[in-house]
Amino acid sequence: MTDRQQNNLAALKAASSTFTSMRRLATRFRGILRGGDSSKLDLWLRNAEVSGIYGMRRFGRALRLDIGAVRSAIDEAWSNGQVKGQIIRLKTLKLAMYGRSSLPVLRARMMPL
Repeated sequence: MTDRQQNNLAALKAASSTFTSMRRLATRFRGILRGGDSSKLDLWLRNAEVSGIYGMRRFGRALRLDIGAVRSAIDEAWSNGQVKGQIIRLKTLKLAMYGRSSLPVLRARMMPL
């Protein structure tokens, strides 16, 4: 972080204990995601629930709705991000061309890519 960002962060921490707790939870969650160890997820979810921070509690409840997928995303090395990115790009292009061209024109625009 830059000096300005560090100063802003220090000011926010000093002004709000809720911000400090929220940042600590967010940083730990990022560590769980990057660390690839889903065993720490249950403890994090409990901490988020008892934190009293509405956004963290809601996020934790949303994660519990599909906890299997969350655990797989943490533990597995592969991702479907590239596929989803290509699909979104195609949908965006198709939407931009809506009503102005046909399937052959769309195919011609996609082939060079």
